[in-house]
Amino acid sequence: MSELSTTYRASAADERFRTRSRIGLVYSFVRRWPILPGIVLAALVFSAIFAPWIAPQAPNVQALRDRNAPPVWLADEEGTWTQSYLLGADQVGRDVLSRIIHGARISLAVAGVALLSGLLVGVTLGLVAAWYGGVIDEVIARAVDIWHALPFLLVAIVVVTLFGGSLTVLMGVLAMVSWAGFVRNVRADVLTLREREYVLMARVCGASAPRVIVRHILPGVVPTIMVIATLAVGGLILTEATLSFLGAGIPAPTPSWGLMVSEGREYLTTAWWSSFFPGLAIFLVVMSLNFMGDWIRDFTDPRLRQQAD
Repeated sequence: MSELSTTYRASAADERFRTRSRIGLVYSFVRRWPILPGIVLAALVFSAIFAPWIAPQAPNVQALRDRNAPPVWLADEEGTWTQSYLLGADQVGRDVLSRIIHGARISLAVAGVALLSGLLVGVTLGLVAAWYGGVIDEVIARAVDIWHALPFLLVAIVVVTLFGGSLTVLMGVLAMVSWAGFVRNVRADVLTLREREYVLMARVCGASAPRVIVRHILPGVVPTIMVIATLAVGGLILTEATLSFLGAGIPAPTPSWGLMVSEGREYLTTAWWSSFFPGLAIFLVVMSLNFMGDWIRDFTDPRLRQQAD
């Protein structure tokens, strides 16, 4: 009897050990690779590309009889709604889920164009400032300091007031704010890289400044650029949502997450889903982009990667 009891306890202990080992492996894999942020960002890109085909309805179709219709799991069986909505309907009867899916396309397009233009300007200025130094470096550094001191929201509202609210104007406004973050970080990296032996050898061999910058300096700052770009996308999406919330972003009725939050704020006590789900989409995307940026930084830095291992 005692032998059976000892065998049972040993087998139970082995099973618990194997269970903890499996949990540890899963935790280690999830911690090492950005699984959840990757899923959220993949869903964002998929929604942006295939929005017309996966959205249940067109984003601007109104059904006034379905004003503030609740999500399907909260709908009353005796309700007078003409149809069911997975995430509810807004104040004019538009499907919230469809507008969120189409809003992903707007957010991604605005952030992508603004980031690309800001990246080109910021990286170029950072490379030029660090390589040539002197007066050029001083002028660019002071321009960045002055730009950071400006109240961006006030500048954005003034620009939208002068030129009108449109998608093009919003992209230009966001491009104005995205370039400055690249300059300082790229400049700091180039100041270190330009003193490396291979760069000095290239200069001794007679390589021109543009060739040295493109062939030898730029590849060394690519990891930094990737991290800043990943974090900047989240910031641009959040900034676009903020401007749309304040009425200085995407004009109605174009579906935008920030505009949806703004339009539904007057109905939070009776139809909270109109603002909650667009706000949740903003939160998940920005958080995932921040996590992805941290992971890229850790993965591209040998010292941090060794610590993670």
